[in-house]
Amino acid sequence: MNDFILYLPDFARALGVTLAISLSAALIGACGGFILQAVGSLSRWLFWPWRAYVWLIRGTPYLAQLAVFYFGLPAVGITLSAVEATVISLAIYSSAYFGEIFRTAWQSIGRGQLEAAQVHDISAWQSFWHIQAPQALRFSLPLLGNQFILTIKESAVASIITVPELTMTTGQIVASTYTYIVPYTLLILSYWLLAQGVSVGVRLLGRQATEG
Repeated sequence: MNDFILYLPDFARALGVTLAISLSAALIGACGGFILQAVGSLSRWLFWPWRAYVWLIRGTPYLAQLAVFYFGLPAVGITLSAVEATVISLAIYSSAYFGEIFRTAWQSIGRGQLEAAQVHDISAWQSFWHIQAPQALRFSLPLLGNQFILTIKESAVASIITVPELTMTTGQIVASTYTYIVPYTLLILSYWLLAQGVSVGVRLLGRQATEG
């Protein structure tokens, strides 16, 4: 137990790495999913490429996608650090899921509102920004929070390519101290607290959006 306490600073740094990777990937993925869904919904020519992208990303495991970025890209002259490969691949992976969330939110908007906008000569882009987007964001907040939590948990896969995040650091601590219960219990508790923090934040945002 005393040996484990000596590693607590390392564990705290790993928690920071997990947060940084997850937050960066989730923000990029959410923005990417939002933009792709918006463009796909406004252009018939881009709808099917967008759907193909979603099918490809969602139909393959994240570990395989991470391996392509970290081990495969150097073959074509592109070398990424372990953290860079993780953030980029996790952002691309999550963007497909975020995009599906936004698509569901789009479909929840009544056609009557869009038809009324057309009657009043409101352009497709104006209708998108002033009618569809605000409602879609409010509707999708709980689902976005759930996807953010999944992104945090998926970040553990980065331990495979030696990113010093929570899971890898915990494994190193276990290997050094031969202590299992305390490190892994703290690991589970850390992920649980991160998930609860996201859930509370989403509820607060949802409350503000409703009151606003």
